[in-house]
Amino acid sequence: MSIPTAPARPRALSTSRGAWLVAEREIGARVRSKAFLISTVILVLAVFGGILWMGIASSSSGTTSIAAVGGAADGLAASDAYEVTEVTGRADAEELVRSGDVEAAVIEDSASPTGVIIIADESAPEGLVAALSVAPTVELLTPDAPDFGARYVLGLLFGLVFMMAAISFGTPITTSVVEEKQTRIIEILLSAIPARVLLAGKVIGNTVLALGQILLLIGVAMVGLIVTGQDDLLRGFGAPVLWFAVFFLFGFILLAAMFAAAGSLVSRQEDAGATLTPVMYLTMIPYFLVIFFGGNSTVMTVLSYVPFSAPVAMPIRLFFSEAQWWEPLAALALLLASCVAMILLGAKIYENSLLRMGARVSLKDALRG
Repeated sequence: MSIPTAPARPRALSTSRGAWLVAEREIGARVRSKAFLISTVILVLAVFGGILWMGIASSSSGTTSIAAVGGAADGLAASDAYEVTEVTGRADAEELVRSGDVEAAVIEDSASPTGVIIIADESAPEGLVAALSVAPTVELLTPDAPDFGARYVLGLLFGLVFMMAAISFGTPITTSVVEEKQTRIIEILLSAIPARVLLAGKVIGNTVLALGQILLLIGVAMVGLIVTGQDDLLRGFGAPVLWFAVFFLFGFILLAAMFAAAGSLVSRQEDAGATLTPVMYLTMIPYFLVIFFGGNSTVMTVLSYVPFSAPVAMPIRLFFSEAQWWEPLAALALLLASCVAMILLGAKIYENSLLRMGARVSLKDALRG
């Protein structure tokens, strides 16, 4: 008679395998969410629609139709901004203006300081007036200074994408952690995998989703620029966008660890706001600083080395060629060091707070364990 053997004990999960299982769970839950899919589609359509609108606006001729007598508009005929119709006399030119066939007429007049006069119906085109006016010679000490409007738009673009992505993918980490504590599922999870592995899986899963969405938007933007013939923007925009993606990756990991630690301090969803507030400030303040101080080179230089604002400030400086070749590497190294330190700190808070139910755990008690 054979003696029955005891069933083999299940092999313990490795750290990498356990982290990836948690990451798959996070990714699957978000991908199956209709809200996530709808928001992604809306973002894609908004990006492509915006670029398409830019292409249509830039490709529109915007020409000003004018009538000219003799050689009054010889200098304007060579410009693509004006469509010149030659007429034989002033009466013909005035008739075209009255009928609306042309926006204005240019006629030679020796009494005028510029040698020509402009005839219009109700108001003369400002561009035509400026083109035919006598202007003083202007010498710029800094001819390559970046346009403030372009800097503002770029800061708004990078800052808004980073802030919205960080909030959209970071807040669910906090919600998931609080939900697991509130339903006591965390006790079952911790019996199977260590807290640090659980934290790593949550951070990895949401980072993959966030970076994937960012890369999708970048790809849509590039396709839109190519389709609309805005290749010049693509050539100047390519390197800063790639740096933005790299900085975003590590910047989001930094924030994700903070979001997870914030969730572990409370046991109810209604208490999460108090612990989330500092993290939300660290996510939003850099965005507003870049917007308000984008024209200040000193402030932008400092912000490009601060871990929470570097993902936005450094690509802007690179776009306007204000940073040396080594500066993004130095800022990235500082961001990596901050990322490692925050992950270790967040893991300690997370590990010490997960099984504490009831009242909110203070940061001091979480660190002390």
